[in-house]
Amino acid sequence: MTILVTGGAGFIGSNFVLDWLAHHNEPVVNLDKLTYAGNLNNLAAVHGDPRHHFVRGDIGDTNLVTRLLHEYQVRAVLNFAAESHVDRSIAGPAAFIDTNVVGTFQLLEAVRSYWSGLAIEVQAGFRFLHVSTDEVYGSLTPDAPAFDEQHCYAPNSPYSASKAASDHLVHAWHHTYGLPVLTTNCSNNYGPFHFPEKLIPLVIHNALAGKPLPIYGDGRQVRDWLYVLDHCSAIRRVLEAGTPGETYNIGGCNEMANIDVVHTVCAILDELRPRPDGVTYAAQVSFVKDRPGHDRRYAIDAGKLERELGWRPQETFQTGICKTVEWFLTHQDWVEDVTSGAYRDWVEKQYADGHPRP
Repeated sequence: MTILVTGGAGFIGSNFVLDWLAHHNEPVVNLDKLTYAGNLNNLAAVHGDPRHHFVRGDIGDTNLVTRLLHEYQVRAVLNFAAESHVDRSIAGPAAFIDTNVVGTFQLLEAVRSYWSGLAIEVQAGFRFLHVSTDEVYGSLTPDAPAFDEQHCYAPNSPYSASKAASDHLVHAWHHTYGLPVLTTNCSNNYGPFHFPEKLIPLVIHNALAGKPLPIYGDGRQVRDWLYVLDHCSAIRRVLEAGTPGETYNIGGCNEMANIDVVHTVCAILDELRPRPDGVTYAAQVSFVKDRPGHDRRYAIDAGKLERELGWRPQETFQTGICKTVEWFLTHQDWVEDVTSGAYRDWVEKQYADGHPRP
């Protein structure tokens, strides 16, 4: 048996692949387009591992996806592939529609065709797990209850709108065609291999470089923070025991304002890598103009996942953020590779004609 992971060289996807292979002997076919945030260095720990089969490609390439499904006799597809940065979606929404909406549609169609040709008993055990975001639910007021699975969709950015559309497609393919799908909507992830355009890795990188730590608006936007390996364990549990057609919200039970997250990171850096002048890194905080349509608060109610499948996060924000800062401090070569773009140069050489070099 084999699982197919799409987007498995990105932040969450690569963490999932590593986590899966640490807990299972079942092979992984890893399909990733290797756009700017897809990095094979994330997967260095499984280089040469016969259980990991990497393929550079697009979820919208129906022929390629179909070939992989048949060749590896895939019993589950986990769809992490997505454009995911809100700022980029505001500057250029077309890529988000192409990947998150059209790409998901084409992936669903390839999977549906493959699944429909399986023996009945194999069909029953097949799963398509779609990884989504809490941002599809829109914004909460300070005293509103957290998002549960019944909350109405109200996306406010091109990114969240594209993810909401993909969620609806997945639901429709279950309702109309009977495809056994599972959907997860997670809160803000953080942890190893986080691309340094997102808040936490950006703050770590800029702090060490002596650059300003940019905070949108007043910094009081609230997010629920989920350590990425907790997210991975939740997905493994949903794949194992989730009910087809159901949605499961995954949260870290850690609501914090952005400015408090930044000050927490600064305090850890002050302890582990103090500035030579003795000044706190918090002195580098710089408030900048808020981004358009910035949602004020997200919060996840993960009670259904705990009640039905027995999952709870293992990390508090304090334990998870300490592990994250320590990881970035001890992996400065990875950060340098990403921020310089050197890893992209390697990809272009390795796949110059569309095929990997031996």
